[in-house]
Amino acid sequence: MKVKRRTVWLLTLFSLAAVISVYYLFEGNRDVNNFSTVFTDDPLEETTLTGLDQITNTSTSTESYLFDELRMELSNERSQLRTQLTNKIASNEATSEEKNAAFNDMNELIKQESSEAMLEMLIKSLGYSDAFVQVDADKVQVKVLTDAELSTQQANEIAFMVRKEVEDISNVSVAAQSNYY
Repeated sequence: MKVKRRTVWLLTLFSLAAVISVYYLFEGNRDVNNFSTVFTDDPLEETTLTGLDQITNTSTSTESYLFDELRMELSNERSQLRTQLTNKIASNEATSEEKNAAFNDMNELIKQESSEAMLEMLIKSLGYSDAFVQVDADKVQVKVLTDAELSTQQANEIAFMVRKEVEDISNVSVAAQSNYY
């Protein structure tokens, strides 16, 4: 029984590390050197904080916040599902088949989140300022943030990329959000 609990703990830890890694990988505009301190060898000398006047406010459009909101909602739903699956795996009442099914569902959820993050990164590499991808069982929903209207050729390029990366997808929908409202 301890081995199973360790496995669940390790899987949970791995999932958390993957989510945090993806978050930091795709977190934009991090300027680590906004605040710098000047240290001296004299412990009695006062340490000063410099660089406060260099902070710039980078504004993001309302639509980008909409994408962040969509990501948070999806993350909350999946977090609840992950908790349910973890509870089922750790449950003493569940049969081994139910635990295996829950474990497989957990792995599929991790693969799904990874493929969504990869697709968002690939779409951003095409020159779009932001992208939101949601993969369901047989459908992929893509929303891109763009300065201009999305042409049919651009939408087809995105759909082709999605079909190339995600296997067994029959329906890909591509929508554009404008930077200006």
